[in-house]
Amino acid sequence: MLDQFMDTMPRLTPAAALDILLVALLLYQAVMLIRGRRAAHILSGIGVVLLIYVVSVFAGLTVLRSILETLAPYTAFALIVMFQSEIRRLLARIGERRWVGFGSRLETREVTDEILLAIAHLAAHKIGALIVVERDIGLRTFIESGVPVDARVTRDLLLAIFQPGGAMHDGAVIVQGGRLAAGACFLPLTMNPELSRKLGTRHRAAIGVTEEADCLAIVVSEERGTVSIAALGDLEMDIPIERVAQRLGRASGSSPRYVATAAAGSSREVTRH
Repeated sequence: MLDQFMDTMPRLTPAAALDILLVALLLYQAVMLIRGRRAAHILSGIGVVLLIYVVSVFAGLTVLRSILETLAPYTAFALIVMFQSEIRRLLARIGERRWVGFGSRLETREVTDEILLAIAHLAAHKIGALIVVERDIGLRTFIESGVPVDARVTRDLLLAIFQPGGAMHDGAVIVQGGRLAAGACFLPLTMNPELSRKLGTRHRAAIGVTEEADCLAIVVSEERGTVSIAALGDLEMDIPIERVAQRLGRASGSSPRYVATAAAGSSREVTRH
């Protein structure tokens, strides 16, 4: 009987092993994408509905089963609507490695250096800021919501925009193709219920815009003077400037020449390697 059972088992060919590996990878990415998000609660609700349907079948609840079977054909459309942001994040994560060398990116190493210089100064003086760096997915919708600038990215320009009391202080700036495209931009706030209530509007806006696109969003907290960075809907909080330099270097395809180091007292300065 054991021999007969083994004969009926399908053979594990290299193609079958690759098939299993790819399916497992997709399932893992899907689980990581919805873990700790609103989508996890939606899936739990769908599981409860399926359980109710199974009970109605075995218990002979004809009316309840008929209602659920009538609604079943529309489930696919409902899932697409409910999980549209998660689907966008999944596709963006699949394509984030730039298999083809097109798309907007930080064009020069000097742009990254200027951003790091500005962030170090803003963090040292506890000046709030939100800087969004466009990558492959365009941010034209959000750029059009702000004030057009279209200027070269410099430390002084960023500091002037985020100067407390200025007209453009409260919005976000968007860096597109190595240039500062616009300031005072309005960004969508994340609706993730799992986030800490201690997070302010800037942090929620940073997460929200990265849920829509594959951009990087850098946040400087005006309360604590700390720096955080968001990507693909995930927020990395209270990171050193070296970590920001690493992430920006990845986006630009080059290593920045400047990093922030701790100076005497509570201030920071930027040094050249």
